[in-house]
Amino acid sequence: MFLARVTGSVISTQKVDAMIGQKLLVVEPLRVNEKDQSGLVSTGRTFICVDTVGAGEGEVVLIVQGSSARFTPQTKPLPIDCAIIGLVDSVHLGAKSIFDAKTEET
Repeated sequence: MFLARVTGSVISTQKVDAMIGQKLLVVEPLRVNEKDQSGLVSTGRTFICVDTVGAGEGEVVLIVQGSSARFTPQTKPLPIDCAIIGLVDSVHLGAKSIFDAKTEET
């Protein structure tokens, strides 16, 4: 599993039948800031994910890639390799909070 921030959406009017009705979101994977572990920073990569939880732009989410993306009831029949499986409320390293969705500015 990876942390990622939703940065946009993808609209595709022509696609295989299995993908009709699937919400596609652009996400940027995140990592802990190496310098001081003060927060989450982008890895500089971008993925397209099927949204299974109703995520929105700017939210931090949990994503899975590869065959794990097809392990939910909603994604089992889909030809995908990346899925959003959770919305992140907070991230802690030891006793230190490095992300809190309630206090983050959007």
